[in-house]
Amino acid sequence: MRFVIAPDSYKGSLTSREVGAIMAAAVRREIPDAEIDVIPMADGGEGTVEALVEASGGSYEEFVVHGPLEPGTVARMGLIRVGGEPVYVIETANICGLPMVTAEGRDPYAATSRGLGEMIVHALDSGAARLIVGLGGSAVNDGGMGMLAALGVLFRDAEGRQLHGRGRDLLRVAGVDWSGLDPRLATCEITAASDVTSPLTGPAGATFVYGPQKGVTPGQAAELDEAMRRYADMLEPDASGDGLADCAGAGAAGGLGYALLRLGARIESGAEVVARAAGLQERIRGADWVLTGEGRTDAQTLSGKLPFRVAEWAAGEGVPAILVSGGLGPAIEPLYARFAAIFPIVARPATLDECVSEAEDNLMRCMRSITRLIKTARG
Repeated sequence: MRFVIAPDSYKGSLTSREVGAIMAAAVRREIPDAEIDVIPMADGGEGTVEALVEASGGSYEEFVVHGPLEPGTVARMGLIRVGGEPVYVIETANICGLPMVTAEGRDPYAATSRGLGEMIVHALDSGAARLIVGLGGSAVNDGGMGMLAALGVLFRDAEGRQLHGRGRDLLRVAGVDWSGLDPRLATCEITAASDVTSPLTGPAGATFVYGPQKGVTPGQAAELDEAMRRYADMLEPDASGDGLADCAGAGAAGGLGYALLRLGARIESGAEVVARAAGLQERIRGADWVLTGEGRTDAQTLSGKLPFRVAEWAAGEGVPAILVSGGLGPAIEPLYARFAAIFPIVARPATLDECVSEAEDNLMRCMRSITRLIKTARG
């Protein structure tokens, strides 16, 4: 029996590689002669660098960059080859990511994407002509101002003082000077990998939809959203009609999607970028089962999150898919049209901290039960 295991991470608990390894161990325990192909996945968020490097047999390099709040974060950049050409891979989640800040320390006014700009400079210093930037899991809501400042864009307030690109600077910015932008970006092809389709501003934008998980309070949201709109007008003074701020994905990673679009990047589905590099569809072909997973399954999964896409690719090859989730939220009934079955791994009523600490044991137990069902049904 042949299994393809292609999970996302259980964010804050297990990486996609760890999830895949546990799933594979459970299958082997119950079906020792099973053929298993483990493909760690990501959608542009946490684990994107690792997923692409593993899929492509690439390598890593570490750099010290600015974290979401303070300098001194050690982050990894990947180097892979696509079509024989070198491509550098970085992600917001390991530079200015939400898990890097405690729940009590999340501050949309203080957080900055500056470290991402510093990592792009490191890639350019290494000779990057093609760059993949994973957008997802960020702690920032600065419209990418910090990243742009690190790349040489000069922002000033009404008194002419230089701004360094924290969330609070959206409220103060009065002028922008592009003359210092790193000229090497003009010849660097940038792909922003993200499955977020939100525009930059408005009720469906970065601040209102994703801001609350980064510490934005209801009283701050309207002020920050309006400041983000003025900031976009400043960056695109000649935009007529719908500008880049209205593009799908501009609101990804607290507005980093917009800033990258302003640099000439194109936004692609993060799941598709990783799947293409891994040759996922070809590896699914001829399998008996596809197993995927994520930390929490809810209505957002229906909007094209990674497990949903994996199920689509499996269906295209006529292979049933099973979703194994850290937990189930509301409004998931339509997912049963896509998956042969959906399982939560939680074993008992528990706090979030308990679920995180018990994730490995719970996943192993759940996967053993699933595999035993498959084995029994097959006879």
